[in-house]
Amino acid sequence: MNYLGIDWGEKRIGLAFADALGIAVPLPAAVASTKKARMREIETAITERKVEALVVGYPLNMDGSVGCKAKEVDAFIAVLEGRFKLPVHRLDERLSSHSVEQHLKGSKKKPDRKSGAIDSSAAALILQDFLEEQRFRKIEPAAD
Repeated sequence: MNYLGIDWGEKRIGLAFADALGIAVPLPAAVASTKKARMREIETAITERKVEALVVGYPLNMDGSVGCKAKEVDAFIAVLEGRFKLPVHRLDERLSSHSVEQHLKGSKKKPDRKSGAIDSSAAALILQDFLEEQRFRKIEPAAD
C-alpha cells in the first residue's frame, strides 16, 4: 500500500511517502502561499504516487488531551477526507518537529524552516512510526 505522511502546519505542510517496502522518505513540502495551492500540491503527490491512505500527525497535548492544534488538524483532516476520499490515520506526533530540529542541530546542519524540509522530515518520522506500529500489530502474538 502507498501512504502519504502529513505534518500539518498553517504555512507549511510536510509530506513524506512510503510504499510496500515500508520506508518513509521526505518529499518536498507543500509551501505555496495559499491554502488552496497547498492542497493542490498535496493532490499532486497523491496522484503521482498513487497514494491509497494518508497518515496525519496528530498534535496531542503533552498530557494526551486534545487541544487547539489537534482541533485545527481535525478540521484539516475533514477537508482531506472530503476532497480525496482516502482513509486517514491519525498518529500522535508530540515533539516530532522538535525531534527533527534537534537531530539537525546535532548534525551541524542549519535547520531551514521556510523550505519545509523540517516539516517533511517530521512527516517522514510520523509515517515511519505508523508503519512500525502496523508491523508490530501484525507480528504481535495472539492473546490466549
